[in-house]
Amino acid sequence: MALGDFFARLTGRRAEPEPAPVPRAPTTQDLLDALVRVEQLVADGAVPGVVASRVGRVVRTVRETIPRLGNLGGSAQAYSVMATATDYLPEAIGGYLRLPRQWADSRPVDKGKTSLMILIDQLDLLGATMDKVFDAVNRADAAALVAHGRFLQEKFGTGSTGGGLALGRTTSTPAPDLAPPDAGPAGSSGPSTGGPLQPPPGRGGA
Repeated sequence: MALGDFFARLTGRRAEPEPAPVPRAPTTQDLLDALVRVEQLVADGAVPGVVASRVGRVVRTVRETIPRLGNLGGSAQAYSVMATATDYLPEAIGGYLRLPRQWADSRPVDKGKTSLMILIDQLDLLGATMDKVFDAVNRADAAALVAHGRFLQEKFGTGSTGGGLALGRTTSTPAPDLAPPDAGPAGSSGPSTGGPLQPPPGRGGA
């Protein structure tokens, strides 16, 4: 008898039920391990090629999406990725493998479809859904890249006030002196280059 039940009987009060434990959210490693188990389930069960190829598509997409789940936050899309890895996909495969192979592949069970056909439909639906989620994740990254590009264009593009990176004050090399070597200072009696050239004395001059 639990201690709470003992005191409840002793005092005549009904013990309040303990709250059910809240399951923790799966970690990245939990999701990756779940995908490995699905792949092992398919390999051990020797499922038809049409099933193996579809499972491979879903597993590959989910595995590529997992590192980017942070972009989705706590959305329904993020939950669907986690549930696909840990519940939807393994349950679909397990339900098929629990049936006799010949019976599952040949006996219609729902609207003329065999268990194999139903499994293929489920895998196609999961594959299409995971593709959409993966596209949404990548579009979030792409949108951030586009926004950053527009920020840079506004700050440093041709329409901005600067047009270049603000690197701070730098020491530049002084401009070279372009005056002729024989030019004297202003007001001196040295030769000047401002007027026309005169011929040397004795050669056609006065």
